[in-house]
Amino acid sequence: MDDIIDHARTLDAVLILRPQPGDPSPEVSWGDAFIYYAPGGVLPPTQPFATIVTKDYPDEPPSGLDRPGAFRLNIAAPGADFARVIGSSPRDARNADHDTRARDTWFPHPVYGGAGWLSVVNPDTALPEALSLLEAAHKAARDRHQRRTANNDAD
Repeated sequence: MDDIIDHARTLDAVLILRPQPGDPSPEVSWGDAFIYYAPGGVLPPTQPFATIVTKDYPDEPPSGLDRPGAFRLNIAAPGADFARVIGSSPRDARNADHDTRARDTWFPHPVYGGAGWLSVVNPDTALPEALSLLEAAHKAARDRHQRRTANNDAD
């Protein structure tokens, strides 16, 4: 988990939130990490482009994150990357059966897979791919931000 966060810190304009006891975040998020594209270090009004969760969330199929040291990396993957990794589009992947407990194996996010989010529990051999996908998600978030900023400037 620390290797992924350290890599995210090398990307430009990244804000990493790590909720903990005593801050205003909900208790369920304590210990997790939320990675945003955030020029100026200001929390954007958008979703993060990646998250790392350390526990199974309510209303999600379990990933066995109650095991010691277990975590799940979730990445908002560009469509072509999602299709390359999963072998189908996000829409088609929603109907397929994926093991959300398997370690080091990519699967569509248990809830947001249909929106193109990829997940992996404890990436090991998948770590190089995870870092590459993190960079692609960062670039996509940066590009979206730049388009929104250009559209706002044109108004």
